[in-house]
Amino acid sequence: MMKEYDNFDTLAFLPVSKEDMESRGWWWYDFLIVTGDAYVDHPSFGPTVIARVLEAEGFRVAILAQPDWHSAEAFKAMGRPRLGVMIGSGNLDSMVAHYTAAKKRRSEDFYSPGKKAGLRPDRAVIVYANRAREAFPDLPIIIGGLETSLRRFAHYDYWEDKVRRSALVDAGADLLVYGMGEYASAEIARRLKKKQPVSSMTDIRGTAFMASNPSECKFESVTVPSFEAVSTNMEDYANATRVEYAEHDPVRGRAIIQQHDRRYLIVNPPAMPLSTKELDRVAELPYTRQYHPMYEALGGVPAIEEVKFSVIHNRGCFGGCNFCALAFHQGRMVTSRSHESVIREVTALTKLPDFKGYINDVGGPSANFRHPSCKKQLKYGMCADKRCLAPTPCKNLDADHSDYLSLLRKLRAIPGIKKVFVRSGIRYDYMLEDKNQDFFSELVRYHISGQLKVAPEHCIDSVLDYMGKPHIGVYEKFMDQYRRLNDRYSKEQYVVPYLMSSHPGSTLQDAVALAEYLNRRGRQPEQVQDFYPTPGTISTCMYYTGIDPMTMKKVYVAKTPHEKAMQRALLQWKRPDKRKLVIEALKEAGREDLIGYGPECLVRPDRAPGRSPAKPKAKAAPAQEAKKPVSKKGWAKAKPKKNARPGGKKHK
Repeated sequence: MMKEYDNFDTLAFLPVSKEDMESRGWWWYDFLIVTGDAYVDHPSFGPTVIARVLEAEGFRVAILAQPDWHSAEAFKAMGRPRLGVMIGSGNLDSMVAHYTAAKKRRSEDFYSPGKKAGLRPDRAVIVYANRAREAFPDLPIIIGGLETSLRRFAHYDYWEDKVRRSALVDAGADLLVYGMGEYASAEIARRLKKKQPVSSMTDIRGTAFMASNPSECKFESVTVPSFEAVSTNMEDYANATRVEYAEHDPVRGRAIIQQHDRRYLIVNPPAMPLSTKELDRVAELPYTRQYHPMYEALGGVPAIEEVKFSVIHNRGCFGGCNFCALAFHQGRMVTSRSHESVIREVTALTKLPDFKGYINDVGGPSANFRHPSCKKQLKYGMCADKRCLAPTPCKNLDADHSDYLSLLRKLRAIPGIKKVFVRSGIRYDYMLEDKNQDFFSELVRYHISGQLKVAPEHCIDSVLDYMGKPHIGVYEKFMDQYRRLNDRYSKEQYVVPYLMSSHPGSTLQDAVALAEYLNRRGRQPEQVQDFYPTPGTISTCMYYTGIDPMTMKKVYVAKTPHEKAMQRALLQWKRPDKRKLVIEALKEAGREDLIGYGPECLVRPDRAPGRSPAKPKAKAAPAQEAKKPVSKKGWAKAKPKKNARPGGKKHK
């Protein structure tokens, strides 16, 4: 299979028009793949992966990328597919692609040609499915991808501020595929080829369907509160969320039934993760690794730049952050590709004409996960009521980086490779649990492109508990070791910490405490994410209900746009445009002691009209607060080094 990688120029894009099909001698085709992204033929793009998987199964597949959704004409342009239409919104949720956390319209879309915004509709999967039904009334319609996966149950919609029905109901599709989708999509395709009615496909893992009777479920099942109940009762919504997460396990998970009006949504148990051999096969399909040439005159597709010379080596994440949808989409069970497969891919990349010798990333959901978090999972599944890492690591945790380190060493030795970087998020809490420090040492010495991304998110332990993150002491221990290693190797490398404001559980006082924590250490982050309540996460459930679904206890939620803006402003207190909000927030929190001229103060007091108050002498900072010089690029830097290589590009 990888022999075709010897020359990417000989690989062909999938058809995107009737002319493309005719040039191949096709007078019919099997499946139409509809996507809200531009067509980028790369293994980082979900719709492309499904299309290539189906092609490898022997099906004829055409791509319809970012069609005009105002009528069904664009869907008819390539003719009627023989077996069905498969629809996704692309790599991003269409609402997240269109709107910021403040619900402001974005001006750019990196998954569209020339970054042009507005080339896909809001709630793209639903709109595309309805247009496809208009075009082909009697054809099976299957929806999938990230947007669909996270909306498979009745879910809170932040943009409408209400609970919406399952995407399957609003799309009017025949089947919903959730999770990564290769297994389910291929199985559906094989059955359709055998002329099995789509209405009878009720036993495929990783799918959901609508039924007139719950007895149509083919698996052991559990029932959650109905759409009508969760849309009116907060406790019912929280209870449903807890069960949905508990059962999202390929080994022990049960089917989940949720009534919608007079019909029943039946969500079958998740599909098993792909094995190493299967992951290798999917990764090594004949992708061109380029955007389609039809976009060249439009400015290309910028999203390819971050992944063009990157490699995905794993899937799944047992980190369990409550605000992250990974656990509910890819799952918590980690699987990885073989060394040989990754080496073949990287070797092929060195032959591309624009390759400069740098592999930008060898990563995935969390870069330093290569195997399940403990040995019990393959037999018993993931624990329903425990987390692997937070608030403290499980005693059964298998913290071992030896396989990942071995892979990175092999990649560094490939002819033509100058540097191999790790830019995906590193789970520093997991890394600290590894008694062998070789990986940490070599990460610092060889694999950081100027800056390392980590995600402490907050400093208040109660807030971190609601986030599902380790306590701040773990981050401080990591930073101590990171500084020592940079000193050992005479490196000038930065840490870029991700922080989040207004997460459920974070009060205004907590936001002030975080600002104080940063100020004491002479640091102000440039990157702050206001909590974004996207469908399918535990944190979104907290935001909507004010209840932690894991404990069913009440949790404080900053909901008004003004309070959310104040919490965010506190983390960027030095910005002149945030000054007014910071002063207001400090007064409201009863912390006017932080308005003044001392080193502990965040902002200076307002001046009286026509007066300029004298500035008192600042007291010397306590010796224990002295820190290394601070860079604008991150929280802290290590020992200076002459001719240091500049930091890498900002990671999306």
